Amino acid sequence: MMITKFQLLGMVLLLTSCANSNIPEIHNVATALVEVNSMLPASVPPMAIEIRYSTSNNFVGAPISGYSAARALLSVEAAQALSKVQIQLTKKGMGLKIFDAYRPQRAVDHFVRWATDTEDNGKKQQYYPNVKKSDLFREGYIAEQSGHSRGSSIDLTMIDLDSGKEIDMGSPWDFFDPISWPSSKAVTREQRANRKALQTIMRGNGFRPLREEWWHFTLENEPFPNTYFDFLID
Repeated sequence: MMITKFQLLGMVLLLTSCANSNIPEIHNVATALVEVNSMLPASVPPMAIEIRYSTSNNFVGAPISGYSAARALLSVEAAQALSKVQIQLTKKGMGLKIFDAYRPQRAVDHFVRWATDTEDNGKKQQYYPNVKKSDLFREGYIAEQSGHSRGSSIDLTMIDLDSGKEIDMGSPWDFFDPISWPSSKAVTREQRANRKALQTIMRGNGFRPLREEWWHFTLENEPFPNTYFDFLID
């Protein structure tokens, strides 16, 4: 049974005991989030799911802590808004592919541990060829907390429904490089147009983009803006 927002608020208030208000408490309330496709009508094709952090196909080169299953979870509000995007895209023969949604805090901690091991560069050519691993923190590619852990941020792209192929955005997902900025002029006019189309439809449904990543969006009115969840995805 899904817990209502008001019940959840009571649980959060009861659990919160953090003395420093600038440090959010980590809570374990898995029922606060739902599957991204759970709000779609049966007549609408589901969003494609490719959760690479549950595999070795990511910048770390190993399954990430907290990802025991390839599931994409979001807050109810974010899932509802995303379903509107999917419905609108399917009318144009397109759809969404999800790379990451809710991200446990333990996964972020895994990224931090990996980033401090400057000898481990097995995936450098694929994910950060032009950035020194020692600079990933300074450049903002790795941080000790992520909006994904609040349950209303999403990494995604658009696909052609008939072929399943991704729309060309000019750089791969999770590519740590200035070329991944939506405003980058290093991509073609068509690729910039594709990025703009993705931003336009996401903004139109209540999501704000990230300046440094064309694939990352966060619900404007996220329901848990100060809560960083850490329950396992299984």
